Amino acid sequence: MSIDERLQALVYRELNNAVAFNKAESGSAVLVDVNTGEVLAMANSPSYNPNNLSGTPKEAMRNRTITDVFEPGSTVKPMVVMTALQRGVVRENSVLNTIPYRINGHEIKDVARYSELTLTGVLQKSSNVGVSKLALAMPSSALVDTYSRFGLGKATNLGLVGERSGLYPQKQRWSDIERATFSFGYGLMVTPLQLARVYATIGSYGIYRPLSITKVDPPVPGERVFPESIVRTVVHMMESVALPGGGGVKAAIKGYRIAIKTGTAKKVGPDGRYINKYIAYTAGVAPASQPRFALVVVINDPQAGKYYGGAVSAPVFGAIMGGVLRTMNIEPDALTTGDKNEFVINQGEGTGGRS
Repeated sequence: MSIDERLQALVYRELNNAVAFNKAESGSAVLVDVNTGEVLAMANSPSYNPNNLSGTPKEAMRNRTITDVFEPGSTVKPMVVMTALQRGVVRENSVLNTIPYRINGHEIKDVARYSELTLTGVLQKSSNVGVSKLALAMPSSALVDTYSRFGLGKATNLGLVGERSGLYPQKQRWSDIERATFSFGYGLMVTPLQLARVYATIGSYGIYRPLSITKVDPPVPGERVFPESIVRTVVHMMESVALPGGGGVKAAIKGYRIAIKTGTAKKVGPDGRYINKYIAYTAGVAPASQPRFALVVVINDPQAGKYYGGAVSAPVFGAIMGGVLRTMNIEPDALTTGDKNEFVINQGEGTGGRS
């Protein structure tokens, strides 16, 4: 098996603590080796003891990392920026007007109001206005193709019982509001495992490798699905999310650079309508200078008062990934400028928005 017992125990402990602390319905986390596609840890909470199944509810026996689907929300935004750069819609130093606007009678806005944001700022502030404008400047097929290249809408084929492939749009015609909301992760459903595969592909700078739950012998060549230079650029932008002013600053790990994206999405009820319950997630790679691990943390329906990914799942991401990097003896890669422990990196714009 590819599962590392030390990392599995670490991931489960931190996830279980977070579900209890946030009074959440459940939580899931998946850790992947970027270079091989090996699943190093796969945890759910609540869970069960396989040696004592008597009285265990069926809900606790479900492997939520492969059975539960959700709209990925803002975790897709790095792929939107990559696609816009590849198609020449924007350049790395472009600045976008992010004042709220209306599409088909619907207002597109951010939680905080920003007049202008750089592309780094769009990711750091998780700007729906910014990514929707990028999406509307491209054909509807552009994001559908990119998301698919990174593995959304496709089963992982790990052979695990009960795995779902999610829901992926097959429509021929898209309204402008559908194109806009697709850019911030609505209109499709994914599993935590699929999202981990996306971030493993981001961490390998655009090389798609099949996931594996058995040990594999490196090197694993994989398939290039996106230009390396563009993915590297966006990974660097994603570092701003965990720096002061970013929506995921609570994921920061002392001594290490991480590239992440947080997200928050409303849950869908049995009738297909949105309900006032949320899913908080944080996905990313580390160390950002040369990614080795991809991690996805999903907290389902937190009830302790906070529900944003930056507040709920980001601290769990930091606790897990920090433990992983130290356990695996990964050398720290964050340069500091002195006593204040300030990272030498472009921090982008000021205050935080919804993430």
